[in-house]
Amino acid sequence: MACGPSLLPPRPNHGILATMGLPAEKLGRRATYADYAAVPEHKSAQLVNGVLHVFPRPAPPHVLVASDLGADLSGPFRRGRGGPGGWHIIDEPELHFGPADDEDILAPDIAGWRIERMPVLPRTAYFTLAPDWVCEVLSPSTEKVDRIDKMPIYARERVKHVWLVHPIRQTIEVFTLNADGFWVMTGMHAGNVRVRIPPFDAIELDLGLLWPVIEGGPPTEDEAG
Repeated sequence: MACGPSLLPPRPNHGILATMGLPAEKLGRRATYADYAAVPEHKSAQLVNGVLHVFPRPAPPHVLVASDLGADLSGPFRRGRGGPGGWHIIDEPELHFGPADDEDILAPDIAGWRIERMPVLPRTAYFTLAPDWVCEVLSPSTEKVDRIDKMPIYARERVKHVWLVHPIRQTIEVFTLNADGFWVMTGMHAGNVRVRIPPFDAIELDLGLLWPVIEGGPPTEDEAG
């Protein structure tokens, strides 16, 4: 199934501050990097289409899935241990896209760059080169922004692959960008299965080892953060 977020018209920009699902506070201007930098360290922030989104830090199921998936990929694809190597796999990179006075600042849970595109890392604390692959681990507080707001930006920047991982539903949705700039859903994997997922299909991932086990049984989506 193909969908075309990259062809959607730009969203109206009201310069709002969206905070943890509470009613948006009108700033009367576009949110800026200064607003982003002023967010307390115990919060997570992203600047998307002129809107500053501030979230609580992710809950343990989210953190564990992101950490384990990054570790599963880093050995074979960054270090070449049991796999082909050739990638930089980085947790929570800060991505800056667009001109300084109108930039989007995104922080996916994991991102990967082919070394042939980024042979050396930048000296800055952020990346301006779009990744080849992005993984967003979904939670109730971030899912709407990840799906509706960030996916068109990833398409615009020509990110080739996006995985949307839901730790509570235990699913991975796989999207590939086609030549026309449309996202094509190329896979949906659920439960305790062993899978090969592009662009990392050189190895098999055991999803049964990825999903968190929580004291007292599976958490609700609200508890997942």
